Formats: sequence, structure tokens, C-alpha cells
Amino acid sequence: MARQSEQVLRTLNEKGYEAYWVGGCVRDELLERSVDDMDITTSASPEQVMELFADCIPTGLQHGTVTVRSGGFYFEVTTFRTESEYKDNRRPAAVQFVQDVKEDLQRRDFTMNALAMDQDGNIVDPFGGQSDIQDGRVRCVGSATERFGEDALRMLRCVRFASVFDFKIAYNTWKGLVHQKDLLQHIAMERVRTEMVKMMAGPHPLRGLELLFRSQALEHVKAPIHRERFNKALMSNMEQLMEQNVLLRWSMILIAGHYTKDEADALLRKWTFSNEDRSRINGVLQVEELIQKVIQEQKDEETLRSEWIITVLSCGRQAVEDWLIIQPLLPLGWRDQEVLHEEQIVVIQSQGAAWSQSMKVHELKDLQITGENILQLLGRKGGPWLGQLMKHLLRETAIGNIANQHDMLTNEVKRVAADDKA
Repeated sequence: MARQSEQVLRTLNEKGYEAYWVGGCVRDELLERSVDDMDITTSASPEQVMELFADCIPTGLQHGTVTVRSGGFYFEVTTFRTESEYKDNRRPAAVQFVQDVKEDLQRRDFTMNALAMDQDGNIVDPFGGQSDIQDGRVRCVGSATERFGEDALRMLRCVRFASVFDFKIAYNTWKGLVHQKDLLQHIAMERVRTEMVKMMAGPHPLRGLELLFRSQALEHVKAPIHRERFNKALMSNMEQLMEQNVLLRWSMILIAGHYTKDEADALLRKWTFSNEDRSRINGVLQVEELIQKVIQEQKDEETLRSEWIITVLSCGRQAVEDWLIIQPLLPLGWRDQEVLHEEQIVVIQSQGAAWSQSMKVHELKDLQITGENILQLLGRKGGPWLGQLMKHLLRETAIGNIANQHDMLTNEVKRVAADDKA
């Protein structure tokens, strides 16, 4: 990717145009982080860029952007520009092309992103971005109030950068964020979610959450959450969940906020999470609700095992596995249950994985009998009773009360049918 992007720069330079790598790729290079994409800024107009490169896409001509394809990689090449007043605290009403890269850098959000580097490695840094990177500081270019007023999402980007890079936020930048946070109500939740997901997938999500709680920024988004409902102690071990378990970090946040499964589902829908991610996050809360019902009465270990297996059938294997991963990270006694109930939780935590492993069946299709078999055996028409009977067979077979053999299942069907007649 680096070689191909360098070729794009060289082509522009050879035709007499200025061209630089710009923004995040320069920042990440200085931070010695992996670079995912490489944006380019140039004095060439979009039309001139399109004349130079045969394989390109006019992705945003009105904003001066052309996507150039080189060696299988795609590079956004944008003409030096300034931006006029912003609409909806989000988009510039118009752009004006300029010939000075410093004017282009002046429109950017933070000093660490207002950096440009030529193909020889020389860096253009009119706002002290390199110094801020060295000092571990997020600072707005110019007035923070103006930058956040132009695009309110920059406030969440500010927190995200501070969190992911473990940087501090410059005093005036923080002051501007707190002052302008009510503008977040104008930002689409999809954009909010994108920033939050990136922050939560980073190495220091607790730092980001603390900044969001302190600033009360999330109380001003379209689907707000309020810091008062969160027990921070329940999130204290969140960072032990590795990147592959990032969705479980969201489950921990919702547990810390005392959300029910239904409340969480409604919130995640408003935050535009995908059905798949929403289901995974909520699965933990569903298991938690069922477990809390299970431990309301004192039960022996065998009964707990049966109740656990019923929970697995109800919530799915993934949900109970996720629940078991999270439990050791939560402080003891967080449910405010009686000691006997907490002892049952300890038993479930220690034995749950083995109990799950002992299950011979997980779904109706695993049974050695079909609904059609049962209809023929009993000579009855289908109806709700059949579904209930199949679930009964699945539950009893999973627990181990019935062997998953056709004749044993047939005998149980006959027994249930006889009891129904009686």
C-alpha cells in the first residue's frame, strides 16, 4: 500500500503538482501504529487528477475528492481546500479549492491530524501536531468552540482519540467540548455508534467512558444515556476482555447500567447496532435474568444443573459462554443477593461449562424423533400441542432424563399422551 501510494504522489509531483500524505496515516506513522489507509492531498484539481490516472472514481467531486486505484489499493486524493460555514453541525455548505497546503490543514479537526508529509518524508506541521503527539495531547486546530460547532461529532472523536491513544485532552479543547456538547443532538446515531464502537474496541475503553461520563456528552445524543444509572465498579475489569470479545464489553456496560434485556434491546436499536451484534450483546443480559430467577430459592447442585441446561436451550450456547466469561470480571456480591444465593452463583460459574458440555442435544433437529413421527404414532393432527411436546422431549433429553434414542423418545411420547388422556 505504501509503495502504491508513493507512486501516486510521484506521478502528481512529476506533472508539477504538490502532493502529500495527510491526516491519520501521517499521525499513525509518527505513533508507530499500523496504517490502514493512506489519504493524499494535492494542489491538482479533481479534473487534473482524473486526467492523470486512468483508473479512478469521481467519489466526491463537489468536495474535491477522487478515488485513485493503484496496484489493487484505493487512495482518496483530495484537492487542497477550505470550507465555508457548516450545515447541521456536520457538513460544510461549500468548499473552495486553494493552492496552499497550510490552508487545507487549517480546516482539520485536531493538530495531530493537521499533518502532511511529502514523498521524501518532510512534514508540514503548521499547528504543532508533532509536539502534541510527543506530549500525548489531543488539541483542536484553532478554536475548539469553532471546530466542534462545525461538526459536533468531533467531540466524540476527541474522546475516542484520547481513549485509544491514552492521551490527555488540552484544557481549551476540553472546555470547548463541555461547552458545545448539546450540539450532539444533531448527529445521526449511526455516526455516534461508529465512534463509540472504535473507542470500545481500543486498549483503554474505561478512559473514554470516564471522559464521556465527566463531560455528560452522551446525555445529549439522540438516544441518550445518563451517567447516574451506572455502577462504575461493575466495569472496572472490562479491559481484561480482549479485542475478540469486544461485544462483551458492551454487555458489561449494560449490566453496569442495570439495563434489563428489553431496555438494552431498545437502546441498541436506537444506536443502530446490527441484529447480530444486538443479539450477542443482549444474550448475556437474558442469561443473567434467567439465572437471577433460578437462585431465588435454595436448590441442590443437580437441580441447578437442570436449570442451567434449560437456560442454555432458551438462550443459546453463545450467550451462556459469554455470561461465563464475564462473571469472574464482576465484583463479588454485586447483585445484592443473600449469601446462599451467591453461593449458588459460584456453583453455576464453576460447573456451567461442564454442564453445557454434558448436553447430548441442543436443538430439535438433534432429536432422534421428528414431529412427523409423533403425528403418525398418535394418529393426531398437528397443532400447538406438538411444539410443546417436542420442547419437552428436547429439555428432558438435554438434561439426560431420557436417552436420545428413537424407542426411548417414542415411549416418552406415549407416556405423555396417556397422561393427557387421563
